Amino acid sequence: MLHDDFAPAMVWLVGAGPGDPELLTMKAVRLIGAADIVFYDALVSPDVLALIPPHAERVSVGKRSGRHSKDQQSIDALLVAAAGAGRRVVRLKGGDPSIFGRAAEEIGALSAAGHSVRICPGITAASAAAASAGVSLSLRGVAPGVRFVTAHSRRGAALGLDWDALAADSSTLAFYMGRDAAPEIARQLIAAGLPHSTPVIAACNVSCPNEQQVVTRLDLLGLAVRSLAAGAPTLILVGEAVRGARQASRARSAAAPAG
Repeated sequence: MLHDDFAPAMVWLVGAGPGDPELLTMKAVRLIGAADIVFYDALVSPDVLALIPPHAERVSVGKRSGRHSKDQQSIDALLVAAAGAGRRVVRLKGGDPSIFGRAAEEIGALSAAGHSVRICPGITAASAAAASAGVSLSLRGVAPGVRFVTAHSRRGAALGLDWDALAADSSTLAFYMGRDAAPEIARQLIAAGLPHSTPVIAACNVSCPNEQQVVTRLDLLGLAVRSLAAGAPTLILVGEAVRGARQASRARSAAAPAG
């Protein structure tokens, strides 16, 4: 099939998913293969980066919590310059570009410069973590919805969240970049009314061979995240829908062939 949706001077914001290259969409693989230049985040896995063709230029733009190699304005300028040079540009973002991916800023900068920009969605870490744990993010009669929450704040600053609203809602709560904030998340949600025994999954390196998951309860969350790999991007799922989850590392070990 021929495609005419990636002309020169065009930019695609492509979701790289949680890490496993087999979780990329077919469209994402096609766009990566057609790119002249790929700007990628630190959260994009090496296995996904391996899909970039030899002819395409690779540009790392960092964007991991607390360790940004370039500020957002610099990234915007690089994208505009590449499109202005008539190149087919892929901006490769971990997970889904529209979930805590700063997509709005990049779309705004490119559109203001007169360049065409489109989004190819990707699987977000919360969906992949739930799949590894064998649970559903929503559950009829228990968790009617899912709320995506960023747990990242300026260093030393408290999270500016409406904890009462989060605790009052029976939806599953997915906290991204949650490792450092885990003790505060537990403390604030319990203070706002969630039971100490509320089930929780904390996961890092989701969908990758070195994925780790800890199945715990809300009052033990601060301790539980210490068992995860230091510095790894950490997702926290909170709510009754994740009760009965299996730990990914344990499930994989049990499924491994003997000998």
